[in-house]
Amino acid sequence: MGKATRITNQIRTLRFHSLEMTQAELAKRVGVTRQTIIAIEQGKYSPSLEVAFQIARVFGVPLEQVFQYPEA
Repeated sequence: MGKATRITNQIRTLRFHSLEMTQAELAKRVGVTRQTIIAIEQGKYSPSLEVAFQIARVFGVPLEQVFQYPEA
């Protein structure tokens, strides 16, 4: 899937606090594969803007609470 991204995320933590939502359940709710969720969580893949917003919406939080882009 290419090189790692600098974008970090809190997906694993948010899943844990959402009744320990599985990667498969999140993937189904967002409309992507479980493998895509795994790659995003591990920082190996940056989601499209649309998918990023969908993930934030599933958890009911602002985009910035899910994804962070560190300053250089």
